[in-house]
Amino acid sequence: MTDLTWWQRGIIYQIYPRSFQDSDGDGIGDLRGITQRLDHIVDLGADIVWISPIFPSPMKDFGYDISDYRGIDPMFGTLADFDAMIDAAHARGLRVLLDFVPSHTSDQHPWFVESRSARNSDKRDWYIWRDAGPDGGPPTNWISEFGPSTWAWDDQTQQYYLHIFLTEQPALNWRNPAVQAEMLDTMRFWYDRGVDGFRVDAITHAAPDVDKGDHPVNPDWHDDMNPSLRLLKVHSKNQPMNYDIVRMMRAVTQEYPDRLLLGETDGTLAEVTSYYGTQGDGFQLPFNFALLDIPWTVPEIVRTVEAYEAALPDTGWPTWVVGNHDCIRIASRVGPDLARVAMTLLLTLRGTPTIYQGDELGMQSAEIPPELVQDPWEKQVPGKGLGRDPARTPMPWDDSAQAGFTNGTPWLPVFTPPDGTVAGQAAGDTMLAYVKRLTALRQTTPALLSGEYRTISAADDLLVYARGSGDDAIIICLNFADAPRDPGLSGHTLLSSANAADGPLHPFEARLIRQT
Repeated sequence: MTDLTWWQRGIIYQIYPRSFQDSDGDGIGDLRGITQRLDHIVDLGADIVWISPIFPSPMKDFGYDISDYRGIDPMFGTLADFDAMIDAAHARGLRVLLDFVPSHTSDQHPWFVESRSARNSDKRDWYIWRDAGPDGGPPTNWISEFGPSTWAWDDQTQQYYLHIFLTEQPALNWRNPAVQAEMLDTMRFWYDRGVDGFRVDAITHAAPDVDKGDHPVNPDWHDDMNPSLRLLKVHSKNQPMNYDIVRMMRAVTQEYPDRLLLGETDGTLAEVTSYYGTQGDGFQLPFNFALLDIPWTVPEIVRTVEAYEAALPDTGWPTWVVGNHDCIRIASRVGPDLARVAMTLLLTLRGTPTIYQGDELGMQSAEIPPELVQDPWEKQVPGKGLGRDPARTPMPWDDSAQAGFTNGTPWLPVFTPPDGTVAGQAAGDTMLAYVKRLTALRQTTPALLSGEYRTISAADDLLVYARGSGDDAIIICLNFADAPRDPGLSGHTLLSSANAADGPLHPFEARLIRQT
């Protein structure tokens, strides 16, 4: 355990700031609200906080369209509020990661305003501009992540600019050394303010190569899929220069002692693990989203875990997630009965886990009435079920008005999970109480922190695996069935989601055993 770094021992807790805690009554969470609720994270047993974007933004994509990389949006507070939050977090032993969005800015960022002012603008090459194609239309057939073309026409300068996401999110040109220098200095700005690292957003899209031409058609696409998947993004995602960009970021990070880079990586298993770099020059933790996309069955989970473990480079440390601000909540994906099993899997696999705010309560994806929809993705591609609002509803803290989130009108409706609010789940047989016991056991058990992973059995809706070896091994038994299952093991039960001591596992029970 003493050989592990803080980010290997730790549990990351993702805060979606708009929905965490509102301190001023405007219905939107803010930095002072985060500071007020830091003790919840400590009590939960997490020790690393990742905060989604809080920078000045027109909020077309709720902060992922940045107009100033070195400020705080007034809806979240001030730089003084940020400094106070960092101090309060560090005083509690918490590390803080900021979301860094390097692949694009807002179209209202001064850089882009200047870039589109004239073709000979000093910042024209800070973004990706191209002439129209031979037919007068876009230069390529590329489709944006949110549905329409990746190209937007600019009347004033008579060229198209590239946007991988919304039209209001023009893509930065990382092939320009001036862009590289400015963005890397932005990292230094926040490191100098005490940030412990960054979660790097959308890195797979950071270096699109538009001059390679059109994207081929995806032969597996069908009408009920996300429209952006209609083409294979062979020229826009995971391009060779992406790894150069990550190496630049890692070099800056190494200028500061004991800091972390966590990358939003996706693609094939080989593509994800390639972001570790070749000689410790990539991300320390490239996000592994495999558990977000697979069918929730024992065979699929085992196949996914074993394939990932086998693909990791020798020095690569694993990382796992079961939820975030962009996907259906885990309790809705697997059903509330399996929510404790899912959290047990997350917190007992080898590597660094990330808990998305509210998943510790068993929060489910909410139903958002059409007139209250906020997410631009849902608005641009209606009827596809792509909206992310259901996973972004405010945290329910207590039984007061608006569940203690705000004394105003919340930006999204407040929904409370079956086990109740944070205050209501403080004791008893609740999801939150169970997760706290699980994190406490994880943080004090060497086998769960650094022990090897080994599948013991995976059949009949029962998954059994070991962490550690010999006398130090912990056996994790997960029952995915609505009926009892007998793992055929004897030993001392360390923790049970059903408060069972021995015998067959109850339906949907998770049990941790030290064999004797």
